Amino acid sequence: MKQCRICGESFDENADVASLFQEAGEWLAEEIWQDAGELCPRCLENRARLVMMYACDCNQ
Repeated sequence: MKQCRICGESFDENADVASLFQEAGEWLAEEIWQDAGELCPRCLENRARLVMMYACDCNQ
């Protein structure tokens, strides 16, 4: 079990991907923020949703 760097929740880093937003969040963690493996599934999903809404420069 690891602790999320953003919210502090404990999570299993080896758990299956539950949603497309989580998958997108994992990609962002690897490619943009370089913090892969440090965020819980909920924070990964939230990050992906926020990027989709507000960071249109990531889509270019």
